[in-house]
Amino acid sequence: MEERVAKPVRVQRWTANRKREIVLDILKGHKTIVDVAREHDVKQSEIQQWIDTFIAVGTQALKVHPRSAEAVEQKELTRHREKIGELVLQIEVLKKAEAILSEEESSFYD
Repeated sequence: MEERVAKPVRVQRWTANRKREIVLDILKGHKTIVDVAREHDVKQSEIQQWIDTFIAVGTQALKVHPRSAEAVEQKELTRHREKIGELVLQIEVLKKAEAILSEEESSFYD
């Protein structure tokens, strides 16, 4: 009798939901990383990275109180706004410097 070898299942796009299902199957012991790698023709190291990311983010979610998470987000938002303000000022300074240099250049040739 001829033994059938399963072909790897090619996934067009690895969405977060598909990755989550794979990770959960592995964590629950339903499948191994090796099995999933063979089944989907994905590197074991890539699957391990999905697991590591899933656990890291999940751990963070369990550590942070919702109010604390909001405070962290607000702090981050404030930091980004400050940086945007700095960059806008730099752009304005550069525009003024360019205008001054253009005036000097045009008066030099007159």
